[in-house]
Amino acid sequence: MMKNAELTDKERLVLYGLAKFPDHTDKSLSDKLDLKHSTVTSIRHRLHNNEYFRKLIIPKLQNMGCQMLVATYTNFSPLIPLEERVAITGETIEVFEEIFFSVGELDKGFSLSLSRDYATIGKINDIRTQTFGSRGLLEEEYSNMVVFPFEISRIYRFFDFAPLLNSSFHLNFEDKKGIHDFGLKDMKDVIFSDTEKNVYCMMVSNPEMSDEDIGREIGVSRHTVSRLRRRFEKNNLVRRISLPNLQKLGFEILTFYHIKFDPRNPPNMDNDSVSSLMSNSTIFLASRRFEAVMISVHMDYDDYKRDLMRIMQILKENQWIAEDPVIRSYGLSTMAFIKDFKFAPIASKIVGCDFWVKKLLNI
Repeated sequence: MMKNAELTDKERLVLYGLAKFPDHTDKSLSDKLDLKHSTVTSIRHRLHNNEYFRKLIIPKLQNMGCQMLVATYTNFSPLIPLEERVAITGETIEVFEEIFFSVGELDKGFSLSLSRDYATIGKINDIRTQTFGSRGLLEEEYSNMVVFPFEISRIYRFFDFAPLLNSSFHLNFEDKKGIHDFGLKDMKDVIFSDTEKNVYCMMVSNPEMSDEDIGREIGVSRHTVSRLRRRFEKNNLVRRISLPNLQKLGFEILTFYHIKFDPRNPPNMDNDSVSSLMSNSTIFLASRRFEAVMISVHMDYDDYKRDLMRIMQILKENQWIAEDPVIRSYGLSTMAFIKDFKFAPIASKIVGCDFWVKKLLNI
């Protein structure tokens, strides 16, 4: 298996470019990176064929009735084998469309969900607690659920890997630390036609499928699919990302943080103070007034420890916390990906698509 160290300088540069500019053509990417067009195309194919990255299309469902993002984390009894726990949750909990990302190790796990309303996510958590409790999976406490309603929350980073690769590859690109709220509603609520619903769900479910193939599958022209794809992208209803294969690149640790802010002195949301917690290692940060969830990725333990000390220093110097945050570290080589960015089910549930399209997509 090729490792990070075995990538050439140009391969690292192109992989970073794919993460930084996932919606660019090879030609525009070559201009950004100052490489030949043919070089970018050749390297992109090689990286993709060797599974260094895969493409995702993330649905921006805030304009279609989705009201919140939810993070849930649990401590498990180490007496129950991970494989058994995964099998149990797969039959009872992971079947819910709302959960799009879920990982676990022997004694812990966390998941991320998108939901139309609190009642739905509350029901899922009740089933989760009942299942874990009745099967003896829990260690000492219930699952912890952190809810981020889009209207009162900020999502500063939503699986953006460009800063991580820029730093780890020592590329020294000037990545501006701009503040972009992924959870923000960008336009009025959207109402789709039946064709638009079907194309949207197909795009999310099959991010690497061509417009011609999508049209053939659902019975519309390639021109129609291309026109709708451009409309979805222009109106910020979808977001492309290039998802790097972290383990293959040599990264070892993924860290989950749940930070509860001191109600007497929380960070100022008006000036986005909490964004100062982000570093190049941060791939996810969601915050509301009194709490935040952050996910970071590290090449090794020393990298993890440095970033942890930096975060704790910021929290304590600003007197933002009255108690230490919950910190859970996972080994990328030992953790199980139970749901690995599976957005099609919740996109179909929120947007709606024809029964035969759901059957085609196996959702």
